[in-house]
Amino acid sequence: MNITLNQTDSTNAQLKVVLEEADYAPKVDQQVKEYSKKAQIKGFRPGKVPAGLIKKMYGKSILVEQINKLLQEEITKYIKDNDVKLLGDPLPEPSQESIDWDNQKEFEFNYAVGLLPEINLPLDKSVEGYTVDVTQDTLDEAYENIKRQFGKTTNPETSEEGDFIKGHLKAAEGEFEADTLIPTNRVVEGKEQFVSVKAGDVVRFDIRKTFGDDNSALAHVTGMSKDEVADLNGEFEFTVESISRTEPAELDQELFDKLFGKDEVTTEEDFNTKVKETIAENFQREADNLVSRRIIDTLVDNLEVELPKDFFKRWLLVTNQDRLTEEQVDENFDQYLRELKWSMIKNKVVAENDLKVTNQEVVDSATAKMLAQFNMPEVPAELADSIGKYVNESLQQDNGRNYIQEYEQLLAEKVLAKLKEQITVVEQTITAEDFKNLKF
Repeated sequence: MNITLNQTDSTNAQLKVVLEEADYAPKVDQQVKEYSKKAQIKGFRPGKVPAGLIKKMYGKSILVEQINKLLQEEITKYIKDNDVKLLGDPLPEPSQESIDWDNQKEFEFNYAVGLLPEINLPLDKSVEGYTVDVTQDTLDEAYENIKRQFGKTTNPETSEEGDFIKGHLKAAEGEFEADTLIPTNRVVEGKEQFVSVKAGDVVRFDIRKTFGDDNSALAHVTGMSKDEVADLNGEFEFTVESISRTEPAELDQELFDKLFGKDEVTTEEDFNTKVKETIAENFQREADNLVSRRIIDTLVDNLEVELPKDFFKRWLLVTNQDRLTEEQVDENFDQYLRELKWSMIKNKVVAENDLKVTNQEVVDSATAKMLAQFNMPEVPAELADSIGKYVNESLQQDNGRNYIQEYEQLLAEKVLAKLKEQITVVEQTITAEDFKNLKF
């Protein structure tokens, strides 16, 4: 057997594998013997079928199977032993000569290989981060939301200020239209237009004047992203369908228990402290996620690397047959390149810092997510076995896909934590109101 790698340019190479009969014959003979033991052919006792008959009946398929298996094993070993950094997998050359499986003894296989060069991370760049200041206005809004969320809902015929109005929103000019819910407490100008309306009424308003600079409210009402609504203007028509009104819940022990667990909070003062802590944690989590996204974007945007783009396109098509067309690959290729660059960055950080994720970390993370889903602060002792079994079964579903996703997420978190130590994050304090209106 002879394997050679011929680099054709800085990002592409050709891998040639030459197999001689001595390389594959022992494996073929062994497989023929296995077939002989298991084959059930009329006229022969089980396990007594002659090898010659097996070769005559199944020889070609056994040969093809064993050569393909040998190729996969040896190419994988060659790449590992020679530390070849490649994109995806080697792809058979389209110009590969046809094979005479009946008569050939020596075989030559040629593969196209995309090479990934060593990279230097642009860690001299900086990103902007935020410390979110939770003001009294934010807390007051949170209290109102909590009271409304746990209050009693009615559906009056006519609206009052503070109601939620369900209906159909349509741009006066253009094609935009959507079913939506307008929170009248987010209206900053023209509140009177949304008071005393009933099903069937049509309200015409300037959407920018109505919601001002509250891009979060605009995104909620239109279903667009904050980026998309940043420049949104113009007249809209809203056809009222129904009205929802919530009688605010009382700040009592029943509400405290619903929010934080039985007897975790017992006074209004403790409740206020707990709400502020929770809001601050939530905003800081969002701020941390924003920094992570900015680090990724900054590193990807500034990574100087030459990539085997033609090979990458072909590899995407080959590995996504019946799922991606050539047009789709071309249309989304810039995004595929960004994902590839981020993958290269992650792999470099993992290798240089020997980052690992243990099985216990995967199980603990999946368990924590499940507990959060059911609003359970910890695993009750009497449910420990059943919860552990449920988590393990969930992680093993779809051939371990959930496990892999959890593993990759934890590894990415470790990579980003390491990058936050290495790249400059310029922190600034910002109010929660301003943070909500940031574009991200």
